[in-house]
Amino acid sequence: MRRGVTAQTPQGAAMQIDGQPMLSFCSNDYLGLANHPQIVAALAAGAERWGVGAGAAHLINGHFEPHAELETALAGWLRVDRALLFSTGYMANLAVVGGLVGRGDTVIADRLNHASLVDAAQLSGAKLLRYRHNDPEDCARQLARARGTRMIVTDGVFSMDGDAAPLAALLELAERHDAWLVIDDAHGFGVWGAGGRGTLREQGLCPGSPPERLLQVGTLGKAFGTAGAFIAGAQMPLEVLRQRARPYLFTTAAPPALAVATQASLQLIQQGDDLRAAWRARVAQLRTGLADHPGLLASATPIQPLVVGSAPESIRLAEALKAEGLFVPAIRPPTVPPNSARLRITLSASHSEAMVDTLIAALRALIPQASG
Repeated sequence: MRRGVTAQTPQGAAMQIDGQPMLSFCSNDYLGLANHPQIVAALAAGAERWGVGAGAAHLINGHFEPHAELETALAGWLRVDRALLFSTGYMANLAVVGGLVGRGDTVIADRLNHASLVDAAQLSGAKLLRYRHNDPEDCARQLARARGTRMIVTDGVFSMDGDAAPLAALLELAERHDAWLVIDDAHGFGVWGAGGRGTLREQGLCPGSPPERLLQVGTLGKAFGTAGAFIAGAQMPLEVLRQRARPYLFTTAAPPALAVATQASLQLIQQGDDLRAAWRARVAQLRTGLADHPGLLASATPIQPLVVGSAPESIRLAEALKAEGLFVPAIRPPTVPPNSARLRITLSASHSEAMVDTLIAALRALIPQASG
């Protein structure tokens, strides 16, 4: 049975969790912005000016100037026509799939996609075909079987393995088959690419205006450090989603003060080359320190999975680390495939070199394969 924990301090590299001081290696706060003073001040100022609740859905009277300004800023940052805000990343994925395909159509999805993309495909009524992880040739085979409107959906960075999708090949397939390509870049935005623009830019794609068939989904609760999500892309599909997507139409908008805070976060991300360099340094440090462990999956992202195999062993290791004041979660089936239970280490710009050295030493003492 999975058990939750309760923090008594704000999100950060060093926290108090369940009453104990901990070094946290499990947060998606990759740039250390969740408790940044400029963003905290922007949220407070936003609440003072705009209140707390939006009070209605976006298309009733819950769409405020900060929402519109943030959507414009996100679109400008990504160099696309338009962006549309959502309350959560899960809702954004339900919207982008269900708003553009339905019965008689086909969704072609990577087998390791996030659960929200799987649920979105199933709830849309479209036929779901799944291709082998990061295998464009298998994706092409599934596209050949597809009927109706076709949509390829993939994570940009995969949350459990820390690897990235082959976006150039998938974009070429989308163009060849006249299919939508939806990229959930929750773990890429802010982290990768020039100005933090994500996995597409990291892979050297779409430096100008992206094609109309390409849609990007991002969450604001990870590298941005705030909350909510957005879909970004061309004018036509974004207007279709605004008119048809049920998670947009039938829910209260996020607080306008949150949009004010996220605008402050976006400014820090655009100027955040030093923050991106910091987490990259910590990743290199960890990978050097655990280079002899065969279970350390190849990843150039802040997500550094250490596969141990059995679920009980992963739980044992996580509990042993916790006893030493190190919070690293055990991830086990059904979140990951059978026999691939792991410690999911995530690193942040807010981690110090000494913190990562402490983690490396503890892992090398606890896991024989990392002991040399």
